[in-house]
Amino acid sequence: MDLRTRILEAAADLLSRSTEADFSTRAVCEAAGIGAPQLYRQFGDKEGLLSAVVDYGFERYLAGKRAARPSADPVRDLRDGWDNHVAFAVEHPNYYRLMYSPGLSTPPEAAAEAHRLLLGVLERCAAAGRLRVSPQVAAQMVMSANTGVALSLITRPAIYPDPGFSAQVREAVFAAVTVPGDEPPATGRTTGVAAATLGALLRETPPAVLSAAETALLHQWLTALADAPE
Repeated sequence: MDLRTRILEAAADLLSRSTEADFSTRAVCEAAGIGAPQLYRQFGDKEGLLSAVVDYGFERYLAGKRAARPSADPVRDLRDGWDNHVAFAVEHPNYYRLMYSPGLSTPPEAAAEAHRLLLGVLERCAAAGRLRVSPQVAAQMVMSANTGVALSLITRPAIYPDPGFSAQVREAVFAAVTVPGDEPPATGRTTGVAAATLGALLRETPPAVLSAAETALLHQWLTALADAPE
C-alpha cells in the first residue's frame, strides 16, 4: 500500500468512527504511522485531506453509477439514482455530511461527478421527450432536493422518522420536471417539453448544416423556451 493510500485509509477509518464527522491531522498521522510533513506533502493542508477522503469514500458508490447500464426507461433510472443516493447517505452519514459541508472551500470532486452523472441521465430523459425543463435546470432541482432529503434524514432523524418521506419528495419533484410515460402527447408535450427534447437530440447529434455559432445560439433559444414559465 503506497503512502497516500495508507493516509487515506487511516483518515477514512477515523471519519467513519467520528461522532462529529471530523478528525484531527495528528490522529491521522498517528494511525498511519507517519509524521505531519509527510501528510502535508501529500495533501497540502487538512482541507485538502478532507476533500481527498470524501472522494476516496465515494469511489465505490460512483464506480457503481459509472458502470450502471442504462435501461429503456430513463425516468426509472433517474428514480433508482435518487434512491441509491439517499441509501448511500444513510449508510455512510459522515462521508455524506462532509461532502456537502459548507466549510470546505474546495468541494470534493465526488460532488461534481455525481452532478455530471445525474445530468447524463436527464439528457436521456429529455431526448426521450420525458423532461419538462432543460436538463441543466432539472439537475439543479433534483440534486438540491435529493441532497436536502438525504441530509435531513441523517442529521435530523427524530424529525424525519418516516421511511417513506424520501419517496414522497422524490415523486413531487419528478412530477415537476418529468412527463409521465403514459401521458398523451396532446396534454403532455408542451412547448417547453418539445424544446428540451430537441435540445437534447441536437447535443447527441449536432446538425452539420449549422455553424458552431448558429448551433450555440439555437441551444440558447431552446434552453430559454424549455425553462420559460408555462
